[in-house]
Amino acid sequence: MTTATFASPTAPLERPAVPPMPDTLADTGLSVELVRDLLLKTLYVQGVRTGHELAEAVALPFALVDDELLTLQQRRFIEVRGTTGTNRASYRYEVAGEGRDRARGALESSQYVGPAPVPLAQYTASIVAQSVVHTRYNPAAMRTGFAHMVLDDEVLDALGPAINSAKSLFLYGHPGNGKSAIADAIASMLGGVLYVPYAVEVDGQIMVVHDPVYHRPIEGAGDSALGMEDLWLHQGDGHDRRYAKVRRPIVLTGGELTLDQLDLRYDPHAKLYQAPFQAKANGGVLIIDDFGRQRVPPRDLLNRWIVPLEKRVDFLTLHTGGKFPLPFDCLLIFATNLEPKELVEEAFLRRIHYKLHIGDPRRDQYDEIFRRCCAAAGLTYVPAAVDHVYEEYYGRRGIPARNCHPRDLVAHLMDIAKYLEEPPALRRDLLDRACVSYFLDPTRTH
Repeated sequence: MTTATFASPTAPLERPAVPPMPDTLADTGLSVELVRDLLLKTLYVQGVRTGHELAEAVALPFALVDDELLTLQQRRFIEVRGTTGTNRASYRYEVAGEGRDRARGALESSQYVGPAPVPLAQYTASIVAQSVVHTRYNPAAMRTGFAHMVLDDEVLDALGPAINSAKSLFLYGHPGNGKSAIADAIASMLGGVLYVPYAVEVDGQIMVVHDPVYHRPIEGAGDSALGMEDLWLHQGDGHDRRYAKVRRPIVLTGGELTLDQLDLRYDPHAKLYQAPFQAKANGGVLIIDDFGRQRVPPRDLLNRWIVPLEKRVDFLTLHTGGKFPLPFDCLLIFATNLEPKELVEEAFLRRIHYKLHIGDPRRDQYDEIFRRCCAAAGLTYVPAAVDHVYEEYYGRRGIPARNCHPRDLVAHLMDIAKYLEEPPALRRDLLDRACVSYFLDPTRTH
């Protein structure tokens, strides 16, 4: 799936909002002093660099960087130490004289060295232009996107409006029925291209936004993994190199989530900020797995997000006390196997726009899941084997069937066959050994 508007599953794609390459320093929205300090810090930390290498390091066009290099030369903050070619881009520059003092002073204010930041106003505008609210999915697109899962049409028809709303979704039900898999599938459906700045400048402070854990590049070698539609979307766009070209992010967090991770994290040594989870998820999906098992009470977590959920704007605080707004532009998905009414009161659940119960599989659904798992493992599907599991384990022992059981039982059977050095097959003896090693026996006492 892509970020296009779907009139049908094969509707033409719309071009993403591409941040244009800046022609002048004014186009960057940055001050002259910030750019010059960044150049000096880069030379101070990395040593001698050519003009081209410097432009690459700060992700700005060389013609723009060259104007500042000339000024720094005239002030004798930098010196030319030879050349590798015939033009100024090939000159080899080194920080010198008072330039070293200025570089050290700049590093004391912030140790950030890397692509030039994007001003907050430009970042906000880029997120609005690339907003996840622009995604549209109709019933045909939903069935294509979830073809790898066994779900009722009623479930898909409930998920579709939730995805199109780009608001919030609450998935609940017994463990093992695919809530996390559904959340992952939604995130994968969004696909497409997103431009994410490496860093954002806020009131003279640097906030690092780009995170290679969540922002997967789609340039260079990664192009081979793209479909033709995605390739058309991102080739030759001449975009502002201060932005990384990535797939829409999928940010997953679970029981380890704490309230402080939802605010700016200031590094007193580097003197810069790391953006919180929700900022890294902008333009994509933020999944709160195992909701209710966090170290922070669910009520406190929802309290923190009341304004962002309703206004799609979050407010973050600098260590200086200054506050600033940041787009909250992600589909927020809560997944839990706890009873919703035991987590938070109704008034708080109302803040979450869509709720969907993911129930236990019907017998026909279970059979289809088991058949697919066998096919994936190279096993011949035997209907009588599923009859045996239902009769002996789900029936006689009272174990409830879950959507994840076929996958796990097939995996156990394959492991057992490998251990016995036997060809894997859906035989009763191997299946019983798999069930015994997988299910807890509810009739057993210590």
